[in-house]
Amino acid sequence: MNTPTIRFSRKDPANFFRTLNARVNDYFKEKKLKKTGNWKLHLKTITMFVLFLTPYFLLLTLNLPGWAQLLLTIVMGVGMAGVGMNVMHDGNHGSYSSKKWVNKFMGSTIFILAGNVYNWQVQHNVLHHTYTNIHGHDEDMEAGRILRFSRHSEWKPFHKFQHYYSVFLYGLLTFNWALTTDFKQTRAYLKRKLSYGEFPNPVKQWSILVITKLIYLSIWILIPILVSIVWWKVLLGFFIMHYVAGVILSVVFQLAHMVEEAHMPLPDETGTMKNTWAIHQLYTTVNFSTKNRIVNWFTGGLNHQVEHHIFPNISHVHYTKISKIVKETAKEFNLPYNEYKTTRKAIISHFNHLREMGSKPVLSA
Repeated sequence: MNTPTIRFSRKDPANFFRTLNARVNDYFKEKKLKKTGNWKLHLKTITMFVLFLTPYFLLLTLNLPGWAQLLLTIVMGVGMAGVGMNVMHDGNHGSYSSKKWVNKFMGSTIFILAGNVYNWQVQHNVLHHTYTNIHGHDEDMEAGRILRFSRHSEWKPFHKFQHYYSVFLYGLLTFNWALTTDFKQTRAYLKRKLSYGEFPNPVKQWSILVITKLIYLSIWILIPILVSIVWWKVLLGFFIMHYVAGVILSVVFQLAHMVEEAHMPLPDETGTMKNTWAIHQLYTTVNFSTKNRIVNWFTGGLNHQVEHHIFPNISHVHYTKISKIVKETAKEFNLPYNEYKTTRKAIISHFNHLREMGSKPVLSA
């Protein structure tokens, strides 16, 4: 990946973002609300941790039949994804609470999800939120050579089958976090001197990474084996938990960015993007199923991707309310507000996009 040197246009004569920001701020002032989480988020936090951790303790303490053990590992995977989307995500964006220590604590829950705070904040807060859908800068678009998400990526013959095999790879997302990705990212980010806030001491970052990985593997693999659960059941359960969480997290992300409606622009020869940063977010992000209460609740508002990308400092519990303001303002300024009415339509669009990106590019004359 290239070192980010992208500049966004400063030309916004109609003052879209200034107008939108003022309207959103007025909403919170009029309603006398904080932009951070509230009791709804706190209750959801408890619920997600119950889904995630209760099955773990049941597996450790009860002699359950195989089908029950399998079901509990699946529930853990669902809870793992829920904690990531609802708790960790808001915490690392600083939107969970008005108190910094609470945000730091909630953001640190990524350690029990197999991730690392420093790596996640650089990849997500810095690279993805700043350079959304820009090839060579937004790492969330990268999938090695196995998947081709953008026409700017190199095409390989096997990509023509990616709309068939992609979903099987999505489940490996958090499994890779646990074993390899964090080590590669730490090495790369420290070398490039990237950070979200103060640049960390390299020795401290490596120490935190190694120690938390050892603790993580001890909790999820060593302890279950020590309490007499057969080793192969432990490894199988570990894999299933991660696979379920990986599929959920990957699909939610793909439906917001890797679909037919999302643009994937490149800068001009000077490294300047056509639009301002806020307008760029409108072109590169897509909402889905925003009227579905279950989807809204479980995905942590990540189906409100437009609102999240323009206002990442606002907790997701407010996205449904401010979405009307964002949508009306975008329409007023003749700007796009991309959304799919249902999850089904978004999924179809994602696989249509994969099929299109998997087709052999036509060589221009």
